[in-house]
Amino acid sequence: MLKLIEGSYASFFPKEMDAMFRNRAEIFSGRLGWDVVVKNGYERDSFDDVNPLYLVSVDPDTEDYWGSLRLLPTTGPNMLRDVFPYLLEDGECIESATIWEVSRICAKNVEGQPERTRSGVNYALNELILGIGEVALLAGLTQVVCVFDARMFRVVKAAGCNPQIIGRPQRIGDTMSYAGLFDTGEGPLRAFRAATGIEHSVLAPDAKELAFA
Repeated sequence: MLKLIEGSYASFFPKEMDAMFRNRAEIFSGRLGWDVVVKNGYERDSFDDVNPLYLVSVDPDTEDYWGSLRLLPTTGPNMLRDVFPYLLEDGECIESATIWEVSRICAKNVEGQPERTRSGVNYALNELILGIGEVALLAGLTQVVCVFDARMFRVVKAAGCNPQIIGRPQRIGDTMSYAGLFDTGEGPLRAFRAATGIEHSVLAPDAKELAFA
């Protein structure tokens, strides 16, 4: 189950935020060795201060944290434009009210999670990918953009996503990194569901009212 949490209301969700920032530190600093700032066990950056929309995967019964990601409009501060512009061709810019950026996607394998879905990918990751598709429909988005490494490239393709690689893939640290555009809409969402085998909505029952009132 996915909770949608606006950054400006994050203080009302201390359990979810604490688990998310700690998981980000574990994944991006501890496991992947990225050059990120970790303070008091949290990985948090300036983009968390510009009112992003978080998708947080939780156990539907206990609401324990399973995974999360961050969505930012490309019309404002975002990682592709402000941190990874060298992944784009000279003069290229992704900026549209109908294109949002996905970043900081991560998930945990914990006891009690459903088994890996049809795609062979961690259930929480598949749930987050489906959540992007559902949120895109609610928000009227045409595409989402994301910077991802080779490992995540394999995950998104297994989940039925077919990104359009833009710019120039480059090695960042020990892995190749890419910028990609993903189409959204009813068609891509059906493809995600077919690839993962998850037919039901992954959003919490009140998610639409909370995030898109």
